[in-house]
Amino acid sequence: MDEQLNHAPCGFLTLSEDGFILEMNQTFLKILNYSHDSLIGQHVNSILTVPARLFSQFYFFPLIKLEQRVEEMYISLEAGNGEEIPVLINALLRKVNERTVLECIIIPMRKRNEFESELLLAKKETEEALKAKHKAITELETTLKKLEIQKQELLELNQQNQNYKIETQKELELARIIQETSLTDPINNYKVQMEVFYNASGELSGDIYGIYQIDQYRYGIILLDVMGHGISSALITMTLHSLFQRLISAGVPVDLVMRELDSHLHKLFHNNEEARHYSTAIYLLIDTERQKIDYVNAGHPPAIWQDPNGTQYELSSTAPPLGTFEGVVFKTNTFTYKKGGRLLLYTDGVDPLISNYLAPLVRRTVSLPLYQLKQEILQCLNNEKNVDFKSDDETFILVDLK
Repeated sequence: MDEQLNHAPCGFLTLSEDGFILEMNQTFLKILNYSHDSLIGQHVNSILTVPARLFSQFYFFPLIKLEQRVEEMYISLEAGNGEEIPVLINALLRKVNERTVLECIIIPMRKRNEFESELLLAKKETEEALKAKHKAITELETTLKKLEIQKQELLELNQQNQNYKIETQKELELARIIQETSLTDPINNYKVQMEVFYNASGELSGDIYGIYQIDQYRYGIILLDVMGHGISSALITMTLHSLFQRLISAGVPVDLVMRELDSHLHKLFHNNEEARHYSTAIYLLIDTERQKIDYVNAGHPPAIWQDPNGTQYELSSTAPPLGTFEGVVFKTNTFTYKKGGRLLLYTDGVDPLISNYLAPLVRRTVSLPLYQLKQEILQCLNNEKNVDFKSDDETFILVDLK
């Protein structure tokens, strides 16, 4: 027998026309647990159960003689150990070397009874499920009636929430107007020229600034960025605003202004650490008579100072953000300048890393009027948003010292 057929995944059996076993493959022998020699020459009845013998005599052999083939016939074989093995038989009657033989394909069906039991169990479970379904439908109808009542209640609550939302939006809009009203206007005279941009990411902002002319020669400029944005940050900016407005307008030294703001934040959250907020800040005191600038940078992005010939200097952080550590010493830094210099202060919503575009842009536009430089920066901001949407407050201040 061909090697592939000998080890095929199904049994193969060749019978003579009158039912004697002529040949079988190894798979068939494994199915029935017989040896080759014990079956050769035996009648097929020797491997059939009693019911299968009757079935083959009255149905199988007559049908194969009539139609020369049988397809998917279910009978039981008896293994060498006496086990009953259900199988499907496909059989074909044909001539081989002028001899009529019956070739049979044997496919074990051991799992069939299990499947039938599972089907009966499934039927029973289905019947129980139908009963449960009818019960569930009744309960569902009751529940739907309750839901309809609850729906009406929710619609009423939703209307109340909508009214509350409208009122809240009105309050937030009023708060935004108040916050923006507190911002000072840029100062423009024969000594200084300024441009300012301020844009909240939401209704309220965590950014705030102040620009003050202290006397004939001195100007104070402060820019703060409170952690986060929204209502909580905006409330803190307003408490800081009233304090720095009073201090700067009175001409308080730079380091003392920052110390008072830091102390205010620590006192504000002394009894509630979970609500604690910190703020980055930079404050510059410009003296146009002495042509010097005093400044303190508390964790804020470095401001850019550009002298008349285009050389840039970063006014980097000299202390941690306000409200982080108690007892911080704020040291004032001072530098002198030549007329014609340019100053840029900004929050991290404008440029988290100064090297991104701000510093090169200021250097590249050294000869442009200040209002044109402002437009260039705004164009860069719009381009950045188109590439990668940012949700942060944006503020910057431009100063030319004439």
